[in-house]
Amino acid sequence: MKFIKIFIALFFLAVVAVAGLSFWVFRSVNAAVAHSKANDYIRIEKGSTPREIITRLAADGIISSETATSIYLRTLGDSSNLQAGEYQFQSPISTIQVLKQLEKGEDRTIKLTIPEGFTRFDIAKRVAERFGKTSATSGLETPPMDDKAVLPLMDDISPIQDISPTAKNLEGYMYPTTYNFPRDAKPPEVIKRMVDEFRKFWKPEWTAQARSLGRTPHEIVTIASLIETETSVESERPIVAGVINNRLAKSIPLGIDQTNVYIAKMLGKWDGTIHKSDLEVDSPYNTRKVGGIPPGPISSVTESSISAALNPQPNDYIFYVLNVDANDGSHWFYASAAEFEKGKAKYQQWLEKERQEKREGNANQ
Repeated sequence: MKFIKIFIALFFLAVVAVAGLSFWVFRSVNAAVAHSKANDYIRIEKGSTPREIITRLAADGIISSETATSIYLRTLGDSSNLQAGEYQFQSPISTIQVLKQLEKGEDRTIKLTIPEGFTRFDIAKRVAERFGKTSATSGLETPPMDDKAVLPLMDDISPIQDISPTAKNLEGYMYPTTYNFPRDAKPPEVIKRMVDEFRKFWKPEWTAQARSLGRTPHEIVTIASLIETETSVESERPIVAGVINNRLAKSIPLGIDQTNVYIAKMLGKWDGTIHKSDLEVDSPYNTRKVGGIPPGPISSVTESSISAALNPQPNDYIFYVLNVDANDGSHWFYASAAEFEKGKAKYQQWLEKERQEKREGNANQ
């Protein structure tokens, strides 16, 4: 009887110890750790053993515990998947994230993120910053390119001519996402990759669907760009598409201020604020003054916005305004001008308060 009690006690202690060890390992590998190597490339040489990789990363402070990582790999992970390469680890980062990155394998690359709704002017500036500098290839140096030199590269529509033969440039046809490029990539290669990515998302049946709506693919991409800049709330996008359809059917100008922002960028006048002169400018893109759809897209578009443009939600709405109560980027929608004016007044009060707080903040700096 005494032996059984001792055995039970030892068994219980073993269970507690295993549970405690498991909790410690789980917590160690999932905790995000800040480190000082975020801007450095860490080279993992070919032939490195898992232990050598872990020891190296622990010494650099990128993983918090060499022991916990080793236990995790032996019990739940697979150390044979860790690959050689040149890595850049964000900070903070968890051991789990580090291991996933090592499993994917990375050669030294340049990351390029194109946010949703970026215009070709924004893209040209970012591409020039990352890939426009003087570089040496085969001993030959190429001159640096600024955004004004990159922008004309987007006037070649041959890569999309089968989809949109009437397009004047690649606006709307460079897909917004995060890319990895070789260190010696040049702006033309970068732009081609972004257009190729758009073509991956563009489904052949969308061309037929556009025509069934009485639209060209170019018009659908243009409408999608309006939707993209009007709301980031995915569930709202078909509703906004319905509002656009309603206004077009009633010959009401779309009145989308982002088209005026786009005009200001075309004219090199955009300073971050829409001025009265921006709203009054004569341009086919000015949807406050000109009816119908603008002559082309005003931003990059996602699959979500294209889908909304092709599948607008039938509704009676003509107006919408930012929902300042929710403060989550969503909107109030209205069928009547009277109700819209109430919502607009509330929005303008909120906007003035925001501007006042910004002015006070700037004054106190």
